[in-house]
Amino acid sequence: MNIRPLLLAVASATFAITTATGCAVARDQSTVGAYIDDATLTTRVKAKLAESEQVSAAAISVETLNGTVQLSGFAKTTNERSSAETLARNTSGVKSVRNDIIVRN
Repeated sequence: MNIRPLLLAVASATFAITTATGCAVARDQSTVGAYIDDATLTTRVKAKLAESEQVSAAAISVETLNGTVQLSGFAKTTNERSSAETLARNTSGVKSVRNDIIVRN
């Protein structure tokens, strides 16, 4: 299954929504630019997770605040949990990663 068209659609929709709504700045974000940067990082990390065969992207949530990515959800193994964190850490622009993924057997 080719997921790239879906990822492009999600990225486009995210951009359209944030620009059309005036980019309401979330708590602890100092500027609209920071909000857009965080949304972009979230999209990049989600895309990497979706492209990976080691990670079930549907079971993992990604949120970003001021360059810090928070991963949450469930993984089947500790290897999957670690792979998700590594993918997030290796995403351009990510300052740090908080891995709150729970391993469920």
